[in-house]
Amino acid sequence: MFIALKSLLRTLILPPSGPLLAGFLGIWFLRAGKSARARRLGWTLLIAGLASLWLLSTPMVSSFLARLAQRTPTLDLARSPQAQAIVILAGGSVRRAAPEYGDGPAAGGEMLERLAYGAFLAQRTKLPVLVTGTPAEAEAMSVSLSRDFGVHARWIENQSRDTFDNARFSARLLRAQGVTRILLVTNAAHEWRATAEFRSTGLEVVPAPVGVWTPPRYTALSVLPSPVALLESTQAVYELLGDLARRAMAALNVRRHSP
Repeated sequence: MFIALKSLLRTLILPPSGPLLAGFLGIWFLRAGKSARARRLGWTLLIAGLASLWLLSTPMVSSFLARLAQRTPTLDLARSPQAQAIVILAGGSVRRAAPEYGDGPAAGGEMLERLAYGAFLAQRTKLPVLVTGTPAEAEAMSVSLSRDFGVHARWIENQSRDTFDNARFSARLLRAQGVTRILLVTNAAHEWRATAEFRSTGLEVVPAPVGVWTPPRYTALSVLPSPVALLESTQAVYELLGDLARRAMAALNVRRHSP
């Protein structure tokens, strides 16, 4: 129930739904409002909704938000991380049946980017790999790693529904094997929050973000909407809000257990 409620709230608040709902609410106030105050509120909501949707869809704004959400440095490959395992978090799309691969599962988009970097690190460091996600995600990750990159996942954690579960269930598997220090692979915007969750389980974490922000080249098109920019903005806003929620929950737990 909690996961379903969280997914519903995420859908309603994040773009494009959030700005669109604000715009539709503004139209409702303009049509149904009988006072000048109601009409002013309607215009405010309508303009704010459309303007925020436009801005969040522009590469200039999405790049700024992505930079804001990314707070962990790139892994320094010149130095040994002294880790005992690599953990790759699920995320992005999964194809349950991919005919071009003989109907086996396949990872796509963001997940494939994480797997490619995780495989690169595994081949470079010779460390064992753990993949974590839902049953469908974990299967696609394991199959894609083996089939596409020649890397076998030693541990497959397939009961997680969110980052909190990823950390809790992965830590249980790893500690049983004496693993206490890991390389954590996820996308750069998600890395800060994921690292905090895994460290809260007692594991030592070396962040290994993928898709790290680089200074963009702005052109006249950077102020025009694009679906790619909207997706990047959505991911960044989600991570920023998610970190605030994590901090709030941690503060509540501290107060609850304080004497």
